[in-house]
Amino acid sequence: MSEEPIRIYTDGACKGNPGPGGWGALLMHEGKERELHGGEAQTTNNRMELMAVIESLRSLKRAATVQIHTDSSYVQQGMSAWIHKWKRQGWLTADRKPVKNVDLWRALDELAAAHVVSWHWVKGHAGHPGNERADRLANQGVAEIMTGARAASR
Repeated sequence: MSEEPIRIYTDGACKGNPGPGGWGALLMHEGKERELHGGEAQTTNNRMELMAVIESLRSLKRAATVQIHTDSSYVQQGMSAWIHKWKRQGWLTADRKPVKNVDLWRALDELAAAHVVSWHWVKGHAGHPGNERADRLANQGVAEIMTGARAASR
């Protein structure tokens, strides 16, 4: 694994919930940066928050130490706390209902298992440079979906 962690800032956006949505990510490692974004025509904000992290981890070429910075407490808490119980309970919530977005949670869990990942919540729209860039990328993903432009950039 690399010594310096890969820092990843992620965000999701949705125009309507559900509606057209986008995700964005900024990956930073050893002085280099990479931007990713994409979107879907009909989705939810939570799905786009998850997709930002999924696509970020999917883009990594080898196992690494990764710091995920997200303004989504849904993603941060989901991966830090809730997922362990969901898996023990057969992907059911505490009130025995199916976990929403289980397809994405399963994909994220599998991708995260290949790395050493720490999950960090950052306050959104508070001037944090990494989060602000991820937000712009997520909105770019929405705009491209809404105008029929290219939907993903990797």
